[in-house]
Amino acid sequence: MSHAEQEIADQPACWRRAREMRAHGLPERGERVAVVGCGTSLYVAQSYAALREAAGLGETDAFAASEFPAARPYDRVVALTRSGTTTEVLGALRRVASGTPTVAVTGDPDAPVGQVADTVVDLSFADERSVVQTRFATSALVLLRASVGRLPADLAEQAERAVRSPLPEGVLEAHQFTFLGAGWTIGLAHEAALKLREAAGVWTESYPAMEYRHGPFSVTGPDSAVWFFGPPPPGLLEQVVATGALAVAGSGPAAESTAVTEAATGSRPAGADTGAEAKAGAGPGVGAGARADAEREPGAVDGRRRARGVGAAWTRWPTLYGLSASPSPSPNSGASTRTARAA
Repeated sequence: MSHAEQEIADQPACWRRAREMRAHGLPERGERVAVVGCGTSLYVAQSYAALREAAGLGETDAFAASEFPAARPYDRVVALTRSGTTTEVLGALRRVASGTPTVAVTGDPDAPVGQVADTVVDLSFADERSVVQTRFATSALVLLRASVGRLPADLAEQAERAVRSPLPEGVLEAHQFTFLGAGWTIGLAHEAALKLREAAGVWTESYPAMEYRHGPFSVTGPDSAVWFFGPPPPGLLEQVVATGALAVAGSGPAAESTAVTEAATGSRPAGADTGAEAKAGAGPGVGAGARADAEREPGAVDGRRRARGVGAAWTRWPTLYGLSASPSPSPNSGASTRTARAA
């Protein structure tokens, strides 16, 4: 088992520890907060910012550390960095206005970030040997979700079921992946796309769910997998399935909506090979982009093979990130999302 596979499997135990932490220095109710990070940490920051603001705890903005607007007034700045050495994060913290409290959530409290931030939240129990982040990022998100009261009580148990469950049928056959979210799950969608692209070298994209309809939908076809974090917007799931793509819908009640898709018939909808013009109202050739990809870009075929090779670990990543995509506990929350074919 690789380091990455072991660290993915370790996540439930890390989440339990993160859930029970009483971290000092995190934002207080009513504070205006900026959250900064790079790569994976940026996407965790985006999800946290959306959750905190939606919970009514205060205005919360997320920024790539390199783009942090230091002249903008904030009551507190939160930095996310696994290594504690990310130069952009260190630079952002040094630019924070004098007197503004700063806190760093890190996997290495002895790293340089500990000398720059006022307070350090130690997640060294979730640090990793793999270059590609897994358990640190999700443990940080669990910590931050708990801090705003948006953490299902059984989340770790859901994760345990997810790491044991089979992947959605057919997902390893796809060579183009699109991840869609809404609200706080937009950050999760971006992270899922980054993770699979970074680890397997495959073609991935990510969008707010309804933004996907405005152009990006045109690449979707029979060789695509479209993964929703949370309930699909009305009508969008059907539009995706009409292209012949594999649709992976949210857990719990959201999965029930797949009954009107390919799952109901066991076959692809009529016209799937030519696009979704009838249902999506799009022009001719919707879905052709994915079919033609191997001809335009031979490397995409190799990427698809690599995705199969690491799929047992990395294609499971979106499942873990999407656990309980409702920000509050629900008795119907499932351990993983389910494919439209298997719903």
